[in-house]
Amino acid sequence: MYEKELESIRKANRFRNREVFSKDLFDLASNDYLGLAQNRSLLKKAYKRVLKNHYFSPKASMLVNGYSKIHQKFEKLLCKVNGFENGIIVGSGFLANISLIEAMVRKGDTLFIDEEYHASGILASKLLESKQVITFNHNDEKDLEEKLKSCFSKGRKIIAIEGVYSMSGNLAKKEIFDLAKKYDAILIVDEAHSSGVIGENLLGVFDYYNIKIEKNHIKMGTLGKAYGSYGAYILANKNIIEFLQNRAKPIIYSTAPSLFDTALGYESLKYIINNKKVLRQKIKENLNIIQSYLGINSRSLIIPIIVDDNKKVLKIQKILKENGFLVGAIRQPTVKKAIIRLIAKVDIKANELKKACNLIKDLNANK
Repeated sequence: MYEKELESIRKANRFRNREVFSKDLFDLASNDYLGLAQNRSLLKKAYKRVLKNHYFSPKASMLVNGYSKIHQKFEKLLCKVNGFENGIIVGSGFLANISLIEAMVRKGDTLFIDEEYHASGILASKLLESKQVITFNHNDEKDLEEKLKSCFSKGRKIIAIEGVYSMSGNLAKKEIFDLAKKYDAILIVDEAHSSGVIGENLLGVFDYYNIKIEKNHIKMGTLGKAYGSYGAYILANKNIIEFLQNRAKPIIYSTAPSLFDTALGYESLKYIINNKKVLRQKIKENLNIIQSYLGINSRSLIIPIIVDDNKKVLKIQKILKENGFLVGAIRQPTVKKAIIRLIAKVDIKANELKKACNLIKDLNANK
């Protein structure tokens, strides 16, 4: 039925497969930045927490009777450590972005979205009237300000950025936070790849820049990356959270998030808070290795190596896999130019990370 399209994807070396990888491979491909997906102690604590509850499945939407003390306790801890007034758990980061953008941009409002914002946010923006959506150049505060100045809509201005961009590893610029304040704009920050990885307390980009939380700030984070679980959360002022639970379709019409995944996220957050100094040191050590061996000065654990050849990037991935290392081979349309995406996870030993870097450097140098 879709044979021609599939054949075209194959010819372009863009065909994707699901694969169960060997547990013996060194994982330098996943978003499990802190290695918590393999932490059995956290798993056992989460299991015991759920077992104490009088039911173990969310059963229904959070607005029917799917909301539990497990959800509530995690939301309260997230708000406390991040400095936000209120929060709500969502089924996934994808659903969180749909919730935020589709629900919050009302008639007369304008959304200013970074061109490299996550696909879920771009998809959500397609649900709006085209005149309501303005895309600005990636992480370019000057282009954003020009577009804010040129917008004469009487409605709200809403800016959507990421704390750390998932393919480039770039950090959002502090100047964009300043512009949101200057133009009285709501600022949505997708912290999926920054929460747990950057900042003095490993809480993300707000923490990294030591930004005082204002009423116009919204933080979205996921549990499926550094937190080693599954799900997401939105933090904001009370008014915004109450609006979302009354208007956001993925919140209203989805079954509440898994109790176990939420409990695991709660245990992971506590672990990060209690071990932040050790984790920060390991992150620093890994980034120093990346700097020394690949010449890339990164502030995040996402390390993109441009290859710009779909066939070659798959070949490099294959050779690395044969040598015991799993890395991402990212191609279009996810990125403009093919890259090897290496994640300098904290649970890999220094000598193994060095070996992987040397291999990538040598393989990418060979034409």
